[in-house]
Amino acid sequence: MIVNLRRHVSFSRIVLIVFLSAIGLFMLLPIIFLFNHAFKPLNELFLFPPTILVKEPTLRNFEQLLLHSSAGLVPFTRYLFNSVLIAAISVAAVILGSTMAGYVLSKHRFHFKTAIMAAIMISLMFAPETVQIPRYLVISGLGMTNTYFAHVLPFIASPVAVFLMKQFIDQIPESLTEAAKLDGASEMYIFMRIMIPLTAPAVATVSIITFQAVYLDVEASTLYMKKETMKTLAYYVTALTANVPGVSGTSIAAAVGLLMFLPNLIMFLIFQRKMIQTMLHSGVK
Repeated sequence: MIVNLRRHVSFSRIVLIVFLSAIGLFMLLPIIFLFNHAFKPLNELFLFPPTILVKEPTLRNFEQLLLHSSAGLVPFTRYLFNSVLIAAISVAAVILGSTMAGYVLSKHRFHFKTAIMAAIMISLMFAPETVQIPRYLVISGLGMTNTYFAHVLPFIASPVAVFLMKQFIDQIPESLTEAAKLDGASEMYIFMRIMIPLTAPAVATVSIITFQAVYLDVEASTLYMKKETMKTLAYYVTALTANVPGVSGTSIAAAVGLLMFLPNLIMFLIFQRKMIQTMLHSGVK
């Protein structure tokens, strides 16, 4: 059996496995450093050159974070509630809107379809900073300042999500929709019972992308919110680490870095397989 195994496993394959394993471990180093950095005592935080692994783990950094957050006028749980609520509404709205748009652009024929797709492709080239002023004028003009709608509205029109959905739905055979129409199924039935289940990998990918963008966004809290109770956790931790000087600021930043990273890691671990399927089917390299 050992001889047969050696015959099947060539030297080049062993080298490839070792090389890819080394790359994987190298890519894990930032995550390992982030987890260890959050539990480092002060003397290890200021070591040079910095160490990856913590020698004497402590919860002092998280204690400092809780002390500073409890001293504020707005409780820490309010910022957390805002972030969770806004992320949930934004993800649901983007999934619904992008799936419907992708289905229509992929399986229906109508006037100006090519122009709409061209506009979506062009919008992918714009950096977020280039639309801050128009976005602010729209939000203020609609009277949405100091509301949750100001957090959600900028993310609903997501050209990346629409493009991914359209590319994924293109791979679904039109015979499925035609057979459903022959059986008397309505457009809503086809969309809810056929398209939504078949686009689960793309939905997972859009969920990850949208959640990361919404959870880490500070633009809405900075530009549209004057009430402190309407701001998000990302804005709070950014302001906290910037306004707390010296040693306390360093320890708080170490704890905050892990807290902001964990939800994104959990989302990715849950939907990673679906995300890979989306990239394979949509042709995105």
